Amino acid sequence: MRPWTTDEEIYDSANTINSTYIQLFNHLMTGYKKDVRPVHDWRNTTIVEISIIVRAILDVDEKNEILRSYIWYRQFWRDEFLTWDPQNFDCIENISIPIERIWVPDVVINEFVDTKMTPNIPYVYVTSEGKVRNYKPIQAVTSCSLNIYNFPFDLQICNLTFVSWLHVKQDIDLKLWNEPVHGKDDKGEWEVCNVTHQYNIFNESNDIFAELQFRITIRRRPLFYVVNLLLPSMFLMMMDIFGFYLPPNCGERVSFKITLLLGYSVFLIIVSDTLPATATQTPLIGVYFAVCMALLVTSLTETILVVRLVHNQHLKSHVPHWMKYLVLEKIAVILCIQDKKRFHMAQTRSSEISLQKENSTSTGGMDGAKSKFSHYSREDSKDYEKTLPQREGALIEDNILQEIMAIHQQLKKQEEHPAIGKEWLEVGYVLDVLFFRMYLVTLLANGIILGLMWSLGQQELRCS
Repeated sequence: MRPWTTDEEIYDSANTINSTYIQLFNHLMTGYKKDVRPVHDWRNTTIVEISIIVRAILDVDEKNEILRSYIWYRQFWRDEFLTWDPQNFDCIENISIPIERIWVPDVVINEFVDTKMTPNIPYVYVTSEGKVRNYKPIQAVTSCSLNIYNFPFDLQICNLTFVSWLHVKQDIDLKLWNEPVHGKDDKGEWEVCNVTHQYNIFNESNDIFAELQFRITIRRRPLFYVVNLLLPSMFLMMMDIFGFYLPPNCGERVSFKITLLLGYSVFLIIVSDTLPATATQTPLIGVYFAVCMALLVTSLTETILVVRLVHNQHLKSHVPHWMKYLVLEKIAVILCIQDKKRFHMAQTRSSEISLQKENSTSTGGMDGAKSKFSHYSREDSKDYEKTLPQREGALIEDNILQEIMAIHQQLKKQEEHPAIGKEWLEVGYVLDVLFFRMYLVTLLANGIILGLMWSLGQQELRCS
């Protein structure tokens, strides 16, 4: 240390000692005990007034049911030991005091699970009447029971319950200081609709406690999820509908449906991380995706059955009478597709004529082969007798002739019954139209039911 003191330091020290704020602070802190509730009569109740301003909803964790919000917290109470006469201290009406030097009520939020990044405000304001104002921002991480059934058009109600952790109502009572408000400039995923409050009294171990509960109603902005979840799903389902306009006897129709099914499966894998999930509830949009997936599988199954029905007609027998009566006479009349059926019949005649020509050519070829084989067998029978035993050669010749005759009989049967293929094509066409219209009705019903359920959920919790 220096052995001398300058005149400026002596002047500054005198000004500090003579500062009215210093004198007032020393006056208030002299004999002050922060370890006890600041009342002269222990029967007096300390009333803590509370107000909050919800500035923003930072995040909502649906899986863990956690709400992270940013609020401005205001707390008021009267400290009977922090009073003075302003006339004695240059008319000072209030002073800021370090918060660790005075008594602070133990009011906490019941739903707190963490306090992250909450700035530390080291001072409070005290008025000459002893009223303490404690203002501080809080980034509150609280538990919240979420209802994700109507995702992404959901409303959530989360509570912030302020209560004294130790003091009963006779010692500390809570009161609303001002109506809770919320910020209007929030541009995040969640919009704060309104904030309401409710005062409650509850018993715990034969003690009466007071609590002040704030109910925060928030609404999700659904545009992102509509664009990235609902619209791609709708486009894929529309492509599946257009796939029904491919002819039922077209082989590419099956591959087209399989491609759509694979594409929808990849889409569900991609959006699985976006969909909220809880242990007790499934969102309605998840049910919608499951129904769409089931419809795509049903559409593929129907396509396989119809294609299998209209192909390989030459290996089928006549259409059963009951099926012909039910499909071509009853169902066709109900679906009003008689004209379409006649057009389809005329359209298939050309293919039948070409099929008959091919059959005739094949028959002629088989007959020629048969005669050549007979001539060949007659001329070269002596050679076979020389190289093979006579019994073995005759057995091989009989087997080959039987196979050729079976093919010949089958081709002749097709020539005798050219209407079989046409009948099966007509049945396949009518069934395809029937399945298509049933598919449309199911898809529309699914969309209407989903919309109604979303609307009912919106009416239960409406953002005012």
